[in-house]
Amino acid sequence: MSMRSWLSSVALLFSLLCGFFAQAQTQPVDAEGHQWWQNAVFYEIYPRSFADSDNNGVGDLNGISSKMGYLRDLGVDAIWITPCYPSPQVDFGYDISDYENIDLMYGTLADFDHMVADGKKHDVRIIMDFVPNHTSDKHPWFLDSKSSRTSAHRDWYIWRDGKGPGQPPNNWISLFGGSAWKFDPTTNQYYYHFFYAQQPDLNWRNPAVETAMLGTMSWWYQRGVAGFRLDAVDTLFEDPALHDNPVLPGKNAQGDPNMENKNNTNFPEVHTELQKMRKVADESGAVLIGETWTSTAAELDCYYGRNGNELQMPMDFMFMMVDKLSPREYRRQIAAVESAHGWPVFVINNHDRERSYNRYGDGKHNDEIAKLMGAFYLTLRGTPIMYYGEEIGMRNNDPKRREDVKDPIGRTGWPKEKGRDGERTPMQWNTEPNAGFSTVKPWLPVPPSYRTHNVETESKDPNSILNLYKKVLTLRHSNEALLDGSYTALNENDTHVMSYLRSYKGKAVLVTLNMSATPEKPAFDLAKQGFGGAKLKALIASPGALLQGNRITLEPFGLMIAEVKP
Repeated sequence: MSMRSWLSSVALLFSLLCGFFAQAQTQPVDAEGHQWWQNAVFYEIYPRSFADSDNNGVGDLNGISSKMGYLRDLGVDAIWITPCYPSPQVDFGYDISDYENIDLMYGTLADFDHMVADGKKHDVRIIMDFVPNHTSDKHPWFLDSKSSRTSAHRDWYIWRDGKGPGQPPNNWISLFGGSAWKFDPTTNQYYYHFFYAQQPDLNWRNPAVETAMLGTMSWWYQRGVAGFRLDAVDTLFEDPALHDNPVLPGKNAQGDPNMENKNNTNFPEVHTELQKMRKVADESGAVLIGETWTSTAAELDCYYGRNGNELQMPMDFMFMMVDKLSPREYRRQIAAVESAHGWPVFVINNHDRERSYNRYGDGKHNDEIAKLMGAFYLTLRGTPIMYYGEEIGMRNNDPKRREDVKDPIGRTGWPKEKGRDGERTPMQWNTEPNAGFSTVKPWLPVPPSYRTHNVETESKDPNSILNLYKKVLTLRHSNEALLDGSYTALNENDTHVMSYLRSYKGKAVLVTLNMSATPEKPAFDLAKQGFGGAKLKALIASPGALLQGNRITLEPFGLMIAEVKP
């Protein structure tokens, strides 16, 4: 789902209630005390756009299976697949009409089982995207719910009378535009939808909903799924009294009043349900990743749970929201997540956010900056989640005309809001037409840059973005300091160079990143970190980087990852 700005007093109260949480996880651990997901690299796949095995212009599960060797060679341990369940595709799969099947556009359950088996052969686990907040309005539960006020599933959704003729129950606004209430003439009541009208919210205050959803998660675990990414978890509960939300100055891209979602997000009951989901996950050794939009470390802490019994991997979007190459700001964000009591999770791209190649690029050094960012977040303490194509420097390909927009939010908000098509274009495999994704016109157009930025071309170039990613991921998987070491910020007054030490049992790696367009020569005294007199040995470096004693020379946007040798 799109980013939301709902940080409210309720969220603050919520953070205070959570307190401190430093309890151990309940899953099996390795010899170093880590669960499998802590040393893993995750990779998000938008299935429509990854690989088209039957050449109909839309990616599919067999296409994903065919690329398992590529993913393993890259250094990926688990893939998160955005929704591939049966769906009318109003929100490209986030409107689910059957939680226990596969949409025919992507294949069958047999194809899914084949993908899981292929993943197992390549040591790549499968993570499904789970949408607990809402269903499609075509889901059998909702069709029954709307049939009468006494139907078996009536209370599975949120139905209310209006304030008066033609007046919804309150002033809540849908994230995608207009009232969050839709009138249904069949029973003369309104139903609630935080997102599109075709995505009615489930009523999690009904125990039957909880039972059904937990049962669905267990069903997929038994089928071989290694975990779930949980969509929009903070929207599960609403104020039963339906109090109006506070209205803020100005209007959003859809022309609606800006609003503080005080009464329809971030309710404490969310954590009760996350604990129950976690209990089911622990029975299968599975991991839960959260779409958790927070503004402070305290809020992020809440999602780990008071006893470490909620999400193992709440995503730190505060890190992703740093939209400039600022060592000072990155140090601040990393220090914030380091102060939390769970395992950090770092993301710089996803299917709802303009690609990092565009956001950080300066138009001249974009490839160097893409390498810099890869070397950065893949060497931090925590688990990274990559986004497909990030490793080859894919860029946004935003629609130029409203009639070309596929994403509904882009159509309703045009031209102020162009939608999310630009970051969802097909994976660029080679220089063939349509970037080798499909032999027919794909569902979204590929950008002209595919001719230079593709897997085949970059595989042959030792200085490509792809090969930098491969080098960093190979080092990450084999170096104890990068796997298990602590994080220590260095040269904290430096406004151009981001540098830090990853150290573990007398071993250490120094990461030095020039986030500026000027050459820099940082020097390091590691005596305070217990490495006085140590020598540096370059492990991975940009072409212009030079190591001289304790001083490193870096070209604009250059990088060096060095071993600290006693």
